[in-house]
Amino acid sequence: MKIFPSDFLIGAATAAHQVEGNNKNSDFWVMEHAPDSLYKEPSLDAVDHYRKFKEDIVLLAEAGGNAYRFSIEWARIEPEKGLFDEKEVKHYREVLQFCHQQQITPIVTLHHFSSPKWLISEGGWESEQTIYSFGNYCQFVVSELGDLIPYICTINEANMGKQIKKIMKRMMVRNKSEHKRGDGEVQVGLNVDMKHKMENYYRYLGEAFAVDPRQVHTFLTARSENGEQIIMKCHQRARQVIKELCPSIKVGITFSLYDHQVVPGGEEHAKKEQNEDFLSYLSYIQEDDFLGVQNYSRKIHGSDGVVPPDEHTRLTKMGYEYYPEALGNVLHFVSKHWHKPIIVTENGISTEDDDERVEFIERALTGVHQCIEEGVPVIGYTHWSLLDNFEWQLGYEQTFGLIAVDRNTQTRYPKPSLSYLGEIKRHGLRGI
Repeated sequence: MKIFPSDFLIGAATAAHQVEGNNKNSDFWVMEHAPDSLYKEPSLDAVDHYRKFKEDIVLLAEAGGNAYRFSIEWARIEPEKGLFDEKEVKHYREVLQFCHQQQITPIVTLHHFSSPKWLISEGGWESEQTIYSFGNYCQFVVSELGDLIPYICTINEANMGKQIKKIMKRMMVRNKSEHKRGDGEVQVGLNVDMKHKMENYYRYLGEAFAVDPRQVHTFLTARSENGEQIIMKCHQRARQVIKELCPSIKVGITFSLYDHQVVPGGEEHAKKEQNEDFLSYLSYIQEDDFLGVQNYSRKIHGSDGVVPPDEHTRLTKMGYEYYPEALGNVLHFVSKHWHKPIIVTENGISTEDDDERVEFIERALTGVHQCIEEGVPVIGYTHWSLLDNFEWQLGYEQTFGLIAVDRNTQTRYPKPSLSYLGEIKRHGLRGI
């Protein structure tokens, strides 16, 4: 039996826009409702976690989890620039207080992809002004709620813009008929089969945000190098504000990281991606308290770049290779360059077969346990996701959750994987 340390955090994660519902002041709400939208469907009520958060947190606690990673929605807190909504502050205070009542450690993300609509109208994530706007938002949240927050992830998957830029480049050099099996390039729900709609779509967004269509810079837009620096300056500004107000809060950031493996000839390709995905950011995070690692699969690099899965490769519903061991490999790689605490802030699988999810959890956490035994400072694991939810451009067809939801009635149906994750916290890995 492999037992985790008594203070090890095991739980699940969500993102506000994906679960709360009716985030009407956000950029994503605009994009979902655009004519010729790239989104398969709008989020609407999502899974109504905004109203049902207590029920969901209780299910996690009763299963045995002791940590919940969730995001505070900037577009709710500051629906208009400089206008902070006390009602929404009260809501998130209630969420945090309820976590503590249930002996659940809250891990708060201040920005998880979605932004206020007004921010995009001001230049979004390519504008220097966003550094100050994000700092002001963080200052308000921490001033109001900081005493209830032990861990803060400032920005979710700060490197996502680079990963999106890669897939957009490949879309430009190949047509749809050349799409390769399992060739998923980013660990987020993107719809890459609707290129014909983009011109009308971006024309509408330009009108909605009152900017040139070429200047619609949401967080999930391929970024310039200047945009990359703005993201990290936002993180540094947020960390400064948080530490000035509440020095006891542990501050970190999260990155989307693949397990980069090689076959002969692929060594330089792998090194390039490792540098782009992680190593190039190290100078910005030296003063952080922890690092959030997010991993779902691996990439195999050959002499011509990424080697696509063949017809025998086991894939998830998202089209990634089913490879739970990727997590342990990524943690080993990260630990060579980062010597402070690590939290696995996302790791999971979209599947209709919950037995597959149980197997995935077991194999992934076996790798985590091995890392801990070898001295890698992993202090927590929050599975993606607590609930089946809105997977961005792919809508509701993906099923990552430990809890299924009937969206007609918003009834919750905990899956066996939820209990299994809790049992690992209580009794350790038993093997399957």
